[in-house]
Amino acid sequence: MTQKILTTHVGSLPRTPELLKANKQRFANKIDDDTFNQIIEQSIDQVVKKQADIGIDQVNDGEYGHITSGAIDYGAWWNYSFYRLNGLEMTDEDRWAKQDKIRSTPGNIQLTSFSDRRDRQKFRQAYEDPDSGVLGKRTAVANPVFAGPVSYSGQDQIQRDVSSLTKAMKKYGKDQGFMAAISPGAAARLEDRYYYDEVALLNDLADAMHEEYKAITDAGLIVQIDAPDLAEAWDQINPEPSVEDFQNWLQLRVDAANRALKGIDPKLVRLHICWGSWHGPHTTDIPFEHIVDQCLQINAGSFSFEASSPRHAHEWKVWQKEGRLGPNRQIVPGFVSHSTNAVEHPELIADRIVRFAELVDPENVIASTDCGLGGRIHEQIAWAKLETLVEGAALASKRLFG
Repeated sequence: MTQKILTTHVGSLPRTPELLKANKQRFANKIDDDTFNQIIEQSIDQVVKKQADIGIDQVNDGEYGHITSGAIDYGAWWNYSFYRLNGLEMTDEDRWAKQDKIRSTPGNIQLTSFSDRRDRQKFRQAYEDPDSGVLGKRTAVANPVFAGPVSYSGQDQIQRDVSSLTKAMKKYGKDQGFMAAISPGAAARLEDRYYYDEVALLNDLADAMHEEYKAITDAGLIVQIDAPDLAEAWDQINPEPSVEDFQNWLQLRVDAANRALKGIDPKLVRLHICWGSWHGPHTTDIPFEHIVDQCLQINAGSFSFEASSPRHAHEWKVWQKEGRLGPNRQIVPGFVSHSTNAVEHPELIADRIVRFAELVDPENVIASTDCGLGGRIHEQIAWAKLETLVEGAALASKRLFG
């Protein structure tokens, strides 16, 4: 048994200027595929080396292989899937900018537009003030719609990413790695102009994403399922639904995730539960207690979640319930936050780690970040947070293991 607290992060890391430039050129059809893929491979090599030098145990590709719609430094957790799924038709509409007000009724949950979210309604002036620092930078991004049968088309891209990561891991002596991939439920948030059947759409998305998950785990890597649909979607339902209605809606996403994971070893699956990485008040986030048991129904061996943000740091208490986590499972709490520029002190991180370790046993805790660091905070601060995470984990290891 490893006598230390392992360290990792959620996935997105600051992209290099070269990669941002290449991504912009690709979007404008000004770079060929071979050159673009070579830049991705070189960038992944660099980001793995940087993680290895810092001392991160479970490294990844920084999500560098997740190409985006234009030169943006975040948001790739979702946008990359536009280029890996058949059945999509591109529009010139940006879902963040749409003003649609879609109203749900009891027993019939519908997601409203991003601009109509309840937190944005409550703090409209702050969200619309460019100097408030609430939302952070973003580039207008055109989104597709579902216009035909969904299937997977990203085989070449995922093989490129897997090959680049495993090659770099071997080069820099890292034996544990992970790659992020969107959940079926998160992918389903695009507008549906074909299925008009929620379960049918989720099933096809699950079957499509299964191919990506399997390609990652077949290489011995952990697949991290990015699933903001399990928590963040609560704020995108207007008016606020009953918890029971949301849980019923959530169950369809849980079932779709398990369909996508059929035949995959849970030890190679990490579920990332996300309330949204944007800088905002988050006063309309759903409490973890209302969803944690449904999240634990998903066939994953580890569970990543926010544990240091000002809205969710108190929710370590959900793990006080005896036996909740279950056997042969680990938690991957965030001990540094993407939502503040302050770099957490190693002693604070150690205190947070020990608190969780006392609840679920030290061997079941992996130290991580609340969410992706790429694009949300300055590059210098992002890497400083990972350095202090490693330092804090070392302090906690001494306390817990001697």
